[in-house]
Amino acid sequence: MAKIDDSVKKKVPELRFKGFTDDWEERKFADFIDVKSGKDYKHLNSGSIPVYGTGGYMLSVDRALSDIDAIGIGRKGTIDKPYLLKAPFWTVDTLFYAVPKQNIDLQFSLSIFKKINWKKFDESTGVPSLSKTVINSVGAFVPSYEEQQKIGAFFKQLDNTITLHQRKLDLLKEQKKGYLQKMFPKNGAKVPELRFAGFADDWEERKLEKVFDTITDYVANGSFESLRKNVNSSDINGFAYLVRLQDASNNWQGPWLYTDQHGYEFLKKSRLQPDDIIMANVGSVGKFFLVPKLDKPMTLAPNAVLIKSSENDQGFLYQMMLTPEMQYKIFEKTTPGVQSKINKTDFKMIETRLPNMDEQKKIGAFFKQLDDTIALHQRKLDLLKEQKKGFLQKMFV
Repeated sequence: MAKIDDSVKKKVPELRFKGFTDDWEERKFADFIDVKSGKDYKHLNSGSIPVYGTGGYMLSVDRALSDIDAIGIGRKGTIDKPYLLKAPFWTVDTLFYAVPKQNIDLQFSLSIFKKINWKKFDESTGVPSLSKTVINSVGAFVPSYEEQQKIGAFFKQLDNTITLHQRKLDLLKEQKKGYLQKMFPKNGAKVPELRFAGFADDWEERKLEKVFDTITDYVANGSFESLRKNVNSSDINGFAYLVRLQDASNNWQGPWLYTDQHGYEFLKKSRLQPDDIIMANVGSVGKFFLVPKLDKPMTLAPNAVLIKSSENDQGFLYQMMLTPEMQYKIFEKTTPGVQSKINKTDFKMIETRLPNMDEQKKIGAFFKQLDDTIALHQRKLDLLKEQKKGFLQKMFV
């Protein structure tokens, strides 16, 4: 690929395949795309032809609406997620299907559809909506058919690579779900279905108050008045991280909330160390996060609970809290409402089973390796998606 000098970048992309020098032509979608309407499928019989809506595949019927590959774009609802439709197919009435006209490459057209911010063309004040008129009026620069094919093939290969990595990631996550079910006792059993060699003893039954010797939160540090007086929070870089659940959900990448040294010292009961476990006790009850090592001291913000054990393996306990068995027990103790919640007293009363420390460490290490592999694949996938965004910016006018 060749990079184009800024001085001639008006009608050509910044990044271009060698051998192409002509200006791209500015055209309306109506000139190179035929937007067709989806239809109701309820009068059709079951069959092998896929029916698609704005969220993707729905079911299969016995007739096709189109025998030509096309691009699906939402008419109503999800209007900003265009995707490829392989013929034969049927689309519902909330999904347009766009067919490229003569000398227009399908994959190139799909990349243009993905590059456009369709939400800014939303015509409604309620459910997001697009019309054929609006789609047809959108402008885009288009090169020769040969250059379209080159660009289309490039993005098709990139999309295939992204899909492959997504499948690998999904498979690893499914494998982890399976291991969480089989490597911990369930339905009142005293031992798990799947176990490392050399371990035969029953797992010991305990309440969580006997498993975790620390179950605390932000408000355990003092009265609301004393917390207000002593703890300052700011989004400006400070002495310590004031860790919220959203920070953990955001993969510990920030943006952060900070507190000063006085605030950190005042919040001594809820200071965080690497491998501590934090739990959502309001809203997303039953979500757990393992605290990583960060570059500053850490202390817990409101609306979360710190749980830790000095006698058990934290890695094992973290995975135990993610098992379907434990998630159901937490759900049973959760109080419904505008925001569901679980109080610390009810949480402490939940019963579980634990093996000896050697088996805990084996299980904890096994899941850590699995989590590290999942994180590696996630990073690769995120990088590919970012690379695609960059190419979409630089390879189109």
